[in-house]
Amino acid sequence: MLQFRDLKAQYNALKDEMDQAILDVVASSAYVMGPKVKEMEQAFADYVGVKHCIACNSGTDALLLALKAWDVKAGDAVFVPSFTFFASAEVVSMQGATPVFVDVDQDTFNMDVRDLLHKIERTVKLGKLKPKAIIAVDLFGLPADLKLIKQIAQRYGMYLLEDAAQGFGGRIGDQKACTFGDIAATSFFPAKPVGCYGDGGAVFTNNDEWANLMESYHLHGKGTDRYDNIRIGMNSRLDSLQAAILLVKLKAFRDYELEDVNRVAERYTQKLKGVVKTPEIPKGFYSSWAQYTIQLPSKEMRAKVQEALKAAGIPTAIYYPIPMHRQTAFALLDPNENQCPVADRLADIVLSLPIHPYLSEEDQDRICTLLTQTLHS
Repeated sequence: MLQFRDLKAQYNALKDEMDQAILDVVASSAYVMGPKVKEMEQAFADYVGVKHCIACNSGTDALLLALKAWDVKAGDAVFVPSFTFFASAEVVSMQGATPVFVDVDQDTFNMDVRDLLHKIERTVKLGKLKPKAIIAVDLFGLPADLKLIKQIAQRYGMYLLEDAAQGFGGRIGDQKACTFGDIAATSFFPAKPVGCYGDGGAVFTNNDEWANLMESYHLHGKGTDRYDNIRIGMNSRLDSLQAAILLVKLKAFRDYELEDVNRVAERYTQKLKGVVKTPEIPKGFYSSWAQYTIQLPSKEMRAKVQEALKAAGIPTAIYYPIPMHRQTAFALLDPNENQCPVADRLADIVLSLPIHPYLSEEDQDRICTLLTQTLHS
């Protein structure tokens, strides 16, 4: 059976380096906060091009650390795209603040700047919440329109948090994802563009004050001494084994994986253009292709295609079947203030196909052929 994101193929390609990296950590006995973590943080900061990288134990915690550094709290409004994973909005509520859901662009799946402006202006006019931050998600590997969103954030005196959980490796021009926000967060969940063998995440910033705060928060609120806790924090450490794994994977990602996954995506688009609506990459943008997501004519046709592919041993996924503004956890929010019709439509028609740097042309041809035949049957 085909793999949706073939981590076995990746391991086989990196086996010698990976096994040695893991054995070295085991032999060192430095399992938690060992030197590999600092080495990994420096390597990722250098790759992205920022001053500080702080590793933590999940992409969710990375987002939460940023909000803590900015003292986001009750009475604050944080603007979040509705078409994304739950964590992007969950952390807002964890801080006691209120998420305001923004619709997305039909072609890129990312935050619709026009609706963002509309939602900000309405929030200001209502006067019940203070606009505090924007969480712009780099969905499926494609950076959001971050330069424009940054201008909007500055205009209204808000922070910009770049949620690059899926976007690590993406670019706008020559500028890499994880550098556009005041703080950026990424995830190292195994299926992400660069993933470890468990949960993991990191925050990125050039701001020394915020970096010191996040360093403290992710280690129980510690001060200058490990047993002097000066604030209430959390236990969100990345262990040394995961750091060693990420160092091996970052090298492969930089050397060939990012280029190869883009080649796979380009081939999908060539073969499926005119068959289904394929993902659109704006001029000057570059995706790291966490997912390759097509749009089908209807929910019924999506179910038909998904079933045909499943019968042939081809896995697919629906990201995301329920937009944020429809989640049960947010049912108490005013639906009139959180309307997102494009997100509603996308939830019914999107389908993500297998994509990874190791996908063969033969398997890709089989996927495209069966998909085309099912649509025309």
